[in-house]
Amino acid sequence: MSMENNLEPPASPADRGPHVETEVERGVSQGRLTFRRFMAHKPAVISAILFILIVGFAISATGFGPIPGWWKWNYEQLLPPQNGGRPTLTLFPFSLGDHPFGQNTVGKDYFAMVMRGLVNSSYIMFIIGIIAAFIGVVIGAIAGYYRGWVDAVLMRLTDVVIVIPIIVIGAVVGAAAGGFGPLLLAVFLGFFAWTTVARLVRAEFLSLREREFVEAARVAGASDLRIIFKHILPNAIGVVIVSTTLLIAAAIILETSLSFLGYGVRSPDVSLGLLIAQNESAFQTRPWLFWWPAGLIVVLSLLVNFVGDGLRDAFDPRQKRIVFRKVKDLPEDALVTAGATVDVPEGAIVDSSGRATSQGTTGTLPSTGLDDDGAPEGGRR
Repeated sequence: MSMENNLEPPASPADRGPHVETEVERGVSQGRLTFRRFMAHKPAVISAILFILIVGFAISATGFGPIPGWWKWNYEQLLPPQNGGRPTLTLFPFSLGDHPFGQNTVGKDYFAMVMRGLVNSSYIMFIIGIIAAFIGVVIGAIAGYYRGWVDAVLMRLTDVVIVIPIIVIGAVVGAAAGGFGPLLLAVFLGFFAWTTVARLVRAEFLSLREREFVEAARVAGASDLRIIFKHILPNAIGVVIVSTTLLIAAAIILETSLSFLGYGVRSPDVSLGLLIAQNESAFQTRPWLFWWPAGLIVVLSLLVNFVGDGLRDAFDPRQKRIVFRKVKDLPEDALVTAGATVDVPEGAIVDSSGRATSQGTTGTLPSTGLDDDGAPEGGRR
């Protein structure tokens, strides 16, 4: 018997059971798959919603530009002390009262001050993140793409900035620029917070510049700038977004530290760090003056970090976890294509042959050794 007779033809798709339409077959874009993976990360989604609600609430209370806020007191307004300066907020029954967060030692409404401080701190951390991301992307992209002496010079510059403690830079800059408001302080800090983003982007560019689509763009006559920003950067956007998100979480701690030391936002303006510094001595007698801004700093940092974790998992190209969904009338022995995100019953698992069952939770799609048309993977049809 010849060798050809010993080779049995692969089973047809009909013989392998009902086929499940996968995301690859539907032509779903990578962006949509990334969005779905992020939405499946419940802590990140909840954190993003809470962050938007908290910051939006603070902006609506204090006002935005010429638009006044809904809260009746201004953060600079001196008022006669009421109830000994204690908070008037009650939960049962719910009531804000005249001063829900109490009053400080000179009679200013503390709710207005905390909301103003929250807006300023958020404002500063986002400006730091945007400026640092822009500088880091440009330097990392140029260093990773050109390599050679360009890479060496830019990375030595990065090393010099890294070894200088940013808290020292912030103290020097804050001492000179603190009187000009939070905007100038945030801009200067952004010029020294880009190093982590630059190194991550450089590493990503070093890998992507050797890919086939980059070689094809060079052969087609595309300029270096077009290759960097049109072809490579969109493929590295996940690294940029994740690193920027984590940088924003660190920026709020930096602003808080500088304001606490007296080098950040200065009175009569306020920030969360400045409020903690001003009321440190009242921790024993009026603890609410300390706990309101301190609690918000912790909450904001945690929320941004959770969002960063969700974005990191969503953009991770090694993400292999299957997202299961309920589908009516799906056969229990349905075949699932390896390596794809599919619609199968909630709680289903995939066995070694690549078939979905009705028991279990989640899993990784194993390879069946056959492609979607029943031919061996990597072989001739």
